[in-house]
Amino acid sequence: MSRPALMTMLLLLTLSGCVTHVEKAPSSLPIPPAWRNQAGPGAAPEANWWRAFRDPALSQLVEQALRHNPDILTARARVDEYRARLRATRGDDFPALSAGVAATRERTLSAATGQPYETAVFQGLLQANYDVDLWGARSSSVDAARASLAAQQAAAAAAELTIASSVASGYLNLCALDEQLRVTRATLETRENSLRLAERQFQTGYTSRLEWMQAASEYQTAKAQVPQLEHQIAEQENALSVLVGMNPRNIARSPGFDQIMPHQLPALLPSQLLDRRPDIVQAQRQLIAADASLASSRAQLLPSLNLTASGTLQSSVLHQLVDNPFRLWSIGGSVLAPLFNREALTAQVDVAMAARNQALYGYERVVRNAFSEVNTAVDAIRHGEEQLAELQKQEQFVAEALRIAHNRYQNGYASYLDELDAQRTLFSTRLNLVAVKNNLLQAQIDLYRALGGGWQGS
Repeated sequence: MSRPALMTMLLLLTLSGCVTHVEKAPSSLPIPPAWRNQAGPGAAPEANWWRAFRDPALSQLVEQALRHNPDILTARARVDEYRARLRATRGDDFPALSAGVAATRERTLSAATGQPYETAVFQGLLQANYDVDLWGARSSSVDAARASLAAQQAAAAAAELTIASSVASGYLNLCALDEQLRVTRATLETRENSLRLAERQFQTGYTSRLEWMQAASEYQTAKAQVPQLEHQIAEQENALSVLVGMNPRNIARSPGFDQIMPHQLPALLPSQLLDRRPDIVQAQRQLIAADASLASSRAQLLPSLNLTASGTLQSSVLHQLVDNPFRLWSIGGSVLAPLFNREALTAQVDVAMAARNQALYGYERVVRNAFSEVNTAVDAIRHGEEQLAELQKQEQFVAEALRIAHNRYQNGYASYLDELDAQRTLFSTRLNLVAVKNNLLQAQIDLYRALGGGWQGS
């Protein structure tokens, strides 16, 4: 077989190995033109979105968490790791240059006389080696490393957004527990007055012992809830302390839950959502990195060109190594094509293709989940506002009913059961008011997080 025919056959064998077994999955992600409920104002989320609650204690907690939370610090350290990986990958794009100096002394036998003699050899060596990136394998690796770094930067932003949302949510839960404890203690004070009145009327023979015992029972029911709420408050303070990077301690907070009011929230168009949410950016960069890794794996199937150059200075006397040495040099190149390990390389391409498809499916899942979270949060806010307004009206009616029932009982026109029922209803309504308002505030935090908060990509 002639040499040109042999080279042609080797080239065909090389190119035939580029066929892979895993097919590239197409994208199937439709972007909705608008939100499901057509709700929400049109302004963009501002940076430091937690300041919209106008609570200095909350702002201080969030900012402290962004500085000291271990999860955020870990994510930032991971960014430093991937930045160093990118530098290492870029370093492979330069020629490898090495230099060395060697000195040897040996005792050998002369081939002419058969007598032993000693020789010294001093040698200086300079060698260069460079793999030419003919098919873009190395540049694709650099692109993959760059996209991986961007994905880790987005992951760090996602960690900041998650921690800020968790701190804000935990703080509002803590304020809601404070308000529930305040309502319970106020109810306990009211029932204590009713208990004294029932006891006094029993002792004067105006009412039966049953009404006295019912008043005592309701008083104990409210009193039993105080230790449970105090424990929940301590538990929430401990959790917040860990979030902001502190040991468990008391958390400073605003004096009243009624001062924290739901506010007008921003919303974004779907296209802007894709640009703002850090988890979407992370999934997008991971997909880009997977595509670049796939291109690099495919390029490994093609022949590679390696260039080498070396130079040597050699002398038997050290001071002559620079003055009058033997000068030796070589320049060469080689073209290598994988033949017998092509199955392993092809399998590696299949692995890269499968990883790329997984990244695509993960990206689509993250995007769809983002739209779902925004729609859910918007719906929760809309219905929460309606429920809160209705409960506020109910509180007014029940408070008036309790006032009338108390006057009727005190003047002997009605039994204590009417006042007791009104007390129960008012207590339950006020606790529901706190819970619904807290749920509304939590839904607003969820919407900020779903819209990407104040994160801005670089």
